[in-house]
Formats: sequence, structure tokens, C-alpha cells
Amino acid sequence: MRNAITDVPGVLVGHATLVGGGALTGTTVVAFPRGALVSVDVRGGAPATRDTAALDPRHGGRRVRGVVLTGGSAYGLAAADGAAGVLGGFVPAAALFDLGRGGDFTARPGAAEGAEAARTAGRDVPQGNVGAGTGALNAALKGGLGTASVSLGGGIVVGAVAALNAVGPSVDPTTGLPFAHALGLPGEFPAPGGDDPAAVTRVEDRTAPFNTVIGVVATNARLPHPYALASAAQDGLALAVRPSHGLTDGDTVFAARTGDDGGGEVDPRRVLDAAREVFARALVHGLLNAESVTTAWGALPAYRELYPRTAARYRAGHRGN
Repeated sequence: MRNAITDVPGVLVGHATLVGGGALTGTTVVAFPRGALVSVDVRGGAPATRDTAALDPRHGGRRVRGVVLTGGSAYGLAAADGAAGVLGGFVPAAALFDLGRGGDFTARPGAAEGAEAARTAGRDVPQGNVGAGTGALNAALKGGLGTASVSLGGGIVVGAVAALNAVGPSVDPTTGLPFAHALGLPGEFPAPGGDDPAAVTRVEDRTAPFNTVIGVVATNARLPHPYALASAAQDGLALAVRPSHGLTDGDTVFAARTGDDGGGEVDPRRVLDAAREVFARALVHGLLNAESVTTAWGALPAYRELYPRTAARYRAGHRGN
């Protein structure tokens, strides 16, 4: 197990990252095996999405080969054109707001980045300032892309990948730890290292007024419908980011039931509980893997800069499953 969404059989992830020359953005493609049934749950008042209506749970979702998570706000949705050309068929997409964070408001992903991310999709999932997490910002801190998974036994796996770009904070200023820290597997997240818990409160919050968390949750369990999986992941988002689903958020979670033959029967409540926790854990990994960035737009400090002793205990790429 890699503690990644790619632990779900047949699921692959690829990134395209744009840094420099005024750019701080990127695209992530999550590819599914043939036959995967996909739905979506969109919350908050400011989503930027493409073809999500085709995944409407009232109509049973849709079988698609992949989805796109991208920076660039609505402009970045053009990355889906390139991904569709590589994966075949239409590819739904969701975008987060990162315009101008590299210094150039017009620097954003397009079809070329979508195609690159789709072509490079594999089982290894780099985290932090990559793909859709490149320009992500979480309240006062640099956000990033993270992933996590859990095995439920019998070959059944639930995994998630998410880009943390939320208006609401994800760090508890009374402890200095991520809100979802307690949901980690044994040894997955660091114990307090003696840093000032309130360090985050002394950093200028630069997120207003636009942000969004986007991600994917997947399983090979035989669930009746994947929408419940997406809804549970949104609940996990609310555990990791407080508050979430606000008027300036467009929080969007795709859910995929892969239909892989390795998936067996399991109590759906166990799968949904796992989806809730694994999505929250993915967001914590996005926070802990993010790196500080300074551009013409300004300085974006990362958690590891404000809480260096705690972050030093974090084992990136943890294989806790």
C-alpha cells in the first residue's frame, strides 16, 4: 500500500505543474479503469466545474475514464480538452482559484497541461506543490495536493486525492496541529514538536475572496451508488477545514466506484466512514507536504515553516496501511 488513491486497483494519477514566468498553477488528472461509475457532490457558493451535470446522482452518475482537477479557476477548465484527447470520451473537471498567485493573472493551465497530466498518470502520487496543488492556498498558509488510502480487508480499498485551497483554516491555533490530525493512522501524522501553537495566527490571511477545495474519492467496493461516497468525503472536508462550504468556496468532490473484480461485499457504512476519514487525511497530507513560495504576488508560508519542529517529525510518503 502506498497510502494513496492509486491503491484502489486501476486508479492512476498524473500531474502537470507550471511554475515561473508568472505562473504558479497546475493540473492533476485522475484516471479510472473502464467501467468506473462516477458521481459528484458540489457544495459552496462559487464552484468552477465542467460536465458535472452529466454525473447528476438523480440519473445514476456516468461511466467515465477520468476527471480533471485544475488550477486557473474557470479558465483552467480548458485542461479537460487535453485530458479527453488522451483518455477518450468526455472528462469532467473542477477548478480551484489560484489566478495571479505566481504574479501573472493570465498564467493558467490549458489543454496542453491536461494532456500532459493524463499521459503521465501512474501509481506514484507526488504531493504538495504539484498539479492542482501548485498554487493552492489555505487561509494564511500554503496549501497543496495530498492523498491517502485505507484497506478495509478482503481486497477492498478506499482512497482519496485532494487539493487544499480553502478559505477556512485547517490548523487548530490552540494546538498547532491540523484539525483532522486525530483521524490519522498510527504514526501517520506528527506529534507536537514544541512549536508555538498560535504561530499561524500571526500570518496575513491572503485568501479572500476566492477559494475552493477539489478532490476525488474512489473505491472498488460494490456500493449501490457512488454519490454517497462523494457526500461522505465532503463531510470529511468539514472535519479538516473549519468552516467549509462557504459562499466563496466551490468545494467539489468526484466519487468513483471502479467495479474492479477484486472488490467484494462490505457494509456500506464502513465504506462511507472510511471515505469521510480518508478525504480528511488527504487534506492533511496536502498541508504537510506544501512548501513555502514567494512570488511577485507575495510570500506564501507553509506549515513546515511555521511549525518546523512538528513538521520535522512528519514522514512524507508514509505507508501507514
